[in-house]
Amino acid sequence: MLKSNQTLKSLVIAAGVAALFAIGPAKAEDASATAAYKDIQATLGSVPDMFKTLPDVAIAGAWAEIKGVQLNPKTALDGKTKELMGLAVASQIPCQYCIYFHTQAAKLNGATDEEIKEAVTMAAIVRHWSTMLNGSQVDLATFKQQTDQVFAAVKAKSQ
Repeated sequence: MLKSNQTLKSLVIAAGVAALFAIGPAKAEDASATAAYKDIQATLGSVPDMFKTLPDVAIAGAWAEIKGVQLNPKTALDGKTKELMGLAVASQIPCQYCIYFHTQAAKLNGATDEEIKEAVTMAAIVRHWSTMLNGSQVDLATFKQQTDQVFAAVKAKSQ
């Protein structure tokens, strides 16, 4: 009986310690989630529901990724290019939410209707040829060699 009581006591203590560890990080994550939501609100004027689909432990990282690349004007690509790329990818996934979002964001960043059509057309062309090359099992080494030859010839003509 003594051993049973001691085992029970050990289990209760272990459970209590485990609960403390579980509670500690959750509060830290809640703080970072709260900060992320405040920053989203300050940056976008509201917190769209799309962000609320993430668990609290993920929101700070997701927001940092969006803010650090997509919304950052100091990256190698300008905002219009990034959003046209997003639209092209969204068209291929396909994702109706992403298509709408990236079309509106591209327009906000100065994209014309013609540029939007061209981005979607490029996505379709790439998808078409990817399907043809992969489905036909074209040899990759040969493809690379021929591509390099084409670009060398084009470069030579332009000089």
